[in-house]
Amino acid sequence: MWIVVLCYIPLLSAAFTTGHCYEPFVRYGNLTSSDNTWALGALVEFGCDPGYTMEQGSVTIECINPNNPQWNDTEPACRAVCSGEMTDSAGVVLSPNWPEAYDKGQDCIWGIHVEEDKRIMLDIRVLNIGKNDLLTFYDGDDLTAKVLGQYKGSKSHFKLYTSSADVTIQFQSDPATEVYGYGNGFVIHFFEVTRNDTCPELPEITNGWKSSSHPDLVQGTVVTYQCYPGYQVVGSELLMCQWDLTWSGDLPICARVVSCTDPGKVENSRRVLSGPHFTVASTIQYICNKGFALSGNSLLTCFSRGSSGPRWSQKLPRCLPEAFEPCRHPGTPTYGIPSSRKIQFQPRETLHYSCQAGHQLLGEPVLHCVPGHPSQWSDLPPVCKANLGEYDGHSFQDFRLDRVQIAFVVFIPILFLLVTGIYFFSKGQKKPVQLSLFSSLPYENITGESTFDPSVNETMVRQWSLI
Repeated sequence: MWIVVLCYIPLLSAAFTTGHCYEPFVRYGNLTSSDNTWALGALVEFGCDPGYTMEQGSVTIECINPNNPQWNDTEPACRAVCSGEMTDSAGVVLSPNWPEAYDKGQDCIWGIHVEEDKRIMLDIRVLNIGKNDLLTFYDGDDLTAKVLGQYKGSKSHFKLYTSSADVTIQFQSDPATEVYGYGNGFVIHFFEVTRNDTCPELPEITNGWKSSSHPDLVQGTVVTYQCYPGYQVVGSELLMCQWDLTWSGDLPICARVVSCTDPGKVENSRRVLSGPHFTVASTIQYICNKGFALSGNSLLTCFSRGSSGPRWSQKLPRCLPEAFEPCRHPGTPTYGIPSSRKIQFQPRETLHYSCQAGHQLLGEPVLHCVPGHPSQWSDLPPVCKANLGEYDGHSFQDFRLDRVQIAFVVFIPILFLLVTGIYFFSKGQKKPVQLSLFSSLPYENITGESTFDPSVNETMVRQWSLI
């Protein structure tokens, strides 16, 4: 019959009793014996605690030699080693030399494998390593698999789940930093759990329905909840299957709608509410800003429509820019110069006036087309008045030139009429018109003796006077 000894009980007196061996001991392990008095012929079998590996010595020893009872081999030693392969359904991975400090410059790799239809839950109970040391978990059977997590320094108790039946753990300690002290390292418990790549099924909700982004509720699947008319979702309407196969939130409900939703604001307007909430019978009035005209109904009322729930009585109105008639050109003053000669001006357009040189502008130089029905100019057109104070020598010469031109225009027609009258008068007398200025004197009638003839002189004077 075998007896399992789980704790160390000193039996020093029995160790040296005649016919007995001393009590065996193994640190970080346990032993079972066929005789708890360690008498001659007793068999002891050793085992290491989870996470430790047996080194040196023998797994089983026997008390022999009746004359001098002693064990036939030395007790083994259990130590947390760097690296290892484990295929048990549960176990422990310890940092090297745990609970003593691990050595610097170590690169340890552990592989854990469970049944193919299972997955692994990692329960990290102690993590207290150096800030330059690194503990990495790979979701697979080698270092090329997806990283489940990577940690350094200290971290409180947490768990990780693999997606398959294999996990690889790598620990790298800084070669330049020595770690001292008891309890520095890590303790990782692992368990084989049922392989389930999907989140638990979500129930239906009253007065609503659900839809899923994937037929199977695998990681990343999103389930959307919606409610029937007259009801609204209370809670999160979207639930996602997370990496740990739990849902991102609690199940929502569909509650009866007792108020209208906020219809929103209208651009270029303000609104007046009948109350802080949009309950049935509440109203909203929209008022357009200046320069904008309302298109639609300004008053919206929340009313109940039976099973479909409360709704607004009208659609949202719009505030559109007002349409105004254009202003017609106000005209151009004498000696004035307008900035534009187009016939019509749109509301809020401007028209500038200036005067020609030598004239002064009296009135407003800038007119604005004021919007309205009809639109009107902001003022009357200005007047351009001659500036008398600026008649200098140049202006006086222009004035004299104007007098000469006036005389030329008046007297030339009179002279023309006078000559024409003489011509027709002479023709009526049947005598040619003779102008002494352009005809020769009758030299053949003048003798050498008569040097002066008064009659001839009188005739010349008469002809000159006609001219």
